[in-house]
Amino acid sequence: MSEAQQHHRIFGTARGFCGVAWSDLGITAFLLPTKTAEAAERLLLRRAPDAEPGTPPPMVADAIAAARAYFEGEATDFSRFPLDLGAQDALFERIYAAVRMLRWGETTTYGALAKALGAGPEVAREVGQAMARNPVPLIIPCHRVLAAGGRIGGFSAPGGAESKAHMLALEGVRPTEPPGAAQQAFSF
Repeated sequence: MSEAQQHHRIFGTARGFCGVAWSDLGITAFLLPTKTAEAAERLLLRRAPDAEPGTPPPMVADAIAAARAYFEGEATDFSRFPLDLGAQDALFERIYAAVRMLRWGETTTYGALAKALGAGPEVAREVGQAMARNPVPLIIPCHRVLAAGGRIGGFSAPGGAESKAHMLALEGVRPTEPPGAAQQAFSF
């Protein structure tokens, strides 16, 4: 993230309260739905501790509207929103760019993403780590990255695998393993 001042906004959706933080360069953090606005703000400020409450500029207001539409089940594309993720590991940058290209209802696996990046299956672990550290889930749609065989895999956002399953269901995707079932993250 840039050293510029960050702002944040908590907002309601059909699924709960989300949060977004931004700088003048783009969105710096996004929080998937929680049950309360207070929980959303607390969790968002862990990612963007210096962000002050603010009035969203048009680009962020548009991202908020897109998130609300998404959680209403409307096909939504977040790839147009600029991000300010600061310095990232070069591999993570490539992973995030590839995941941003996944569209509504389109999924891949950790291993397939590693292969698409020209790497071997051992890089699937790094793909999983990048997804777990994704500062802007939904905008970088890490919920669309599944474990081998179309299993749901892990999800570090509020609600865990249940949230991932709900988001995938909104997009018409049915993983081969229900949330909560025993699973091995990063298997391939």
